[in-house]
Amino acid sequence: MISERDTMSGLAKGLAVIETFAADRPRQSISQVAEASGLDRATARRCLLTLAQQGYADYDGKFFTLTPRVLRLGSACLATMPLPQIVQPLLDRLSDEIGESSSVSILDGGEIVYVARAAQRKVMSIALMPGSRLPAYCTSMGRVLLAGLPEAEARALLGTAPLPARTQHTLTEPAAILRELEQARAQGYACIDQEVETGLRSLAVPLADRRGKTVAALNVGFPAGPEQMSDATARLLPHLQNVARELRGSLG
Repeated sequence: MISERDTMSGLAKGLAVIETFAADRPRQSISQVAEASGLDRATARRCLLTLAQQGYADYDGKFFTLTPRVLRLGSACLATMPLPQIVQPLLDRLSDEIGESSSVSILDGGEIVYVARAAQRKVMSIALMPGSRLPAYCTSMGRVLLAGLPEAEARALLGTAPLPARTQHTLTEPAAILRELEQARAQGYACIDQEVETGLRSLAVPLADRRGKTVAALNVGFPAGPEQMSDATARLLPHLQNVARELRGSLG
């Protein structure tokens, strides 16, 4: 157990400030960061100015944006993880086979974090890359990762209040999402039809270790079109399952 007197509260607050920046919040004012981080405005201001002074953020007098220097933090973490190196060759092969972009992610609280990606074409308005984050509740990888948790833990992560709707198709009620998790757990995959972004569909399977524990998720993203989701699933699912079986002996 780590005691509070052995920790640096200033570092913790600075990290909390960094974590408020996301694909949908790339530019933020001091007030916005304070609200998102739960810090008071003066503390948020000091953290942001420190990040700017150290080269981790830019400041135009009103808004702060993170600089590429922040990527050093994520790159150092990813470089120590064997998972990206293990899955990347298989992702490249999978995307070449099916002609669609594929990704692997892990769960971090209520978000998924991309650890590897093979892009065939851009299917989202934001650029996805290792280190990118998306909500778990409305993504196919997030749902198979949540389905791999004990039900009580998944329920706690979802909470009881309605979640933000990213599109008109997004499931926002935790009870409805829990039913989707139960289905994903039973069938071994999850489908998303334009819940995270209009025009985007995705299909994901869990990646398990030798003991059968879900440690990551693999997905393929593709544009919504005239093809029925059930037909797309039947076409793409065997390719994902083959990769998952191939990786099972390599993930611990």
